[in-house]
Amino acid sequence: MLPAQIRNRDAAFGLTDHPHDLRVSNAITLHQNLLIPYAEKILIQKPLFLWGDYQTVITGLLEQNPECTRSISVLLRPSSGSTRTDIARQLKQKGLQIVYADLSTETVEDLFALFAKFNTIICCTGFVGGPGTQRKITSAVLKAGVDRYVPWQFGVDYDVVGRGSGQPVFDEQSDVRDMLRGQSATQWIIISTGIFTSFLFEPAFGLVDLQGAKVRALGSWDNRLTVTTSEDIGRLTASILAHKPPIQNEVVYVAGDTFSYAQLAEKMEHYLGRPVIRELWDMDRLRAEVAAHPDDGIRKYRLAFARDTGVAWDKKQTFNALQGIEVTDAMAWLKHQQRHVA
Repeated sequence: MLPAQIRNRDAAFGLTDHPHDLRVSNAITLHQNLLIPYAEKILIQKPLFLWGDYQTVITGLLEQNPECTRSISVLLRPSSGSTRTDIARQLKQKGLQIVYADLSTETVEDLFALFAKFNTIICCTGFVGGPGTQRKITSAVLKAGVDRYVPWQFGVDYDVVGRGSGQPVFDEQSDVRDMLRGQSATQWIIISTGIFTSFLFEPAFGLVDLQGAKVRALGSWDNRLTVTTSEDIGRLTASILAHKPPIQNEVVYVAGDTFSYAQLAEKMEHYLGRPVIRELWDMDRLRAEVAAHPDDGIRKYRLAFARDTGVAWDKKQTFNALQGIEVTDAMAWLKHQQRHVA
């Protein structure tokens, strides 16, 4: 759940080896959004990937099942740009099929006709396409009678956060949940991940200033955050899809790390080897900033996350913990990134 300014920084999904037997046939992937049609008995038949900036789920899926390349299709937004052309060529070289459509401009009827060819859809678009896009995609999925749908809900617990958080895209996510629960023809899985670990260290977000050795808390030092790396989200998504018995119509929680802002400051002191400056951004300040800059998405994110409920959960009770799946915590991710930069 990255804001538009930084959505290109991360690939959200990276599926890697897992003992489950996960097969895919006749899949389609889209470079704007990621949809995977998923059938019963761990067999993903005729899956559709709505491809976006969060595409490593396909890479991981192929690592687990290299024989399934010809069965996967990818949806790309029509474009003559060199970058998009290179992506299409790379996908074709892997044996993937490509379908072209623009999710931001296609109508529900257009998408319905496309989605009806597939059994399972996994939407990994991020918040691209503007307001209403996630509702439109979900409407088309349900109208098409897709067997199973994993919507773009890789973020906070929208049931708890609810509407009126100050972040309009959160309201739309609540609408999507209502749409799914209001029907019974399409099975669904919602995966709650917290924020992407990379977002925790994004300078624009302002929580961690590595150069200045500063940590800022939103609302209270006791408020907590749950974070998960994009790679782990991909691996865990694959494991959730492959779980036996199949998971149906449930919200599944995963976490790479959960901590309070006070604990984050301690972690950063240990990582940096020196004291850090602690700065509290209280609710009055956060609300005033949003009021002064109503179109600033980052400030809205800060206000929306200045809470303890709905944005954090006990790691011990997550799917990955209960299944014994190892994940990367925040400091391990940071160390890896710093080594890579160095």
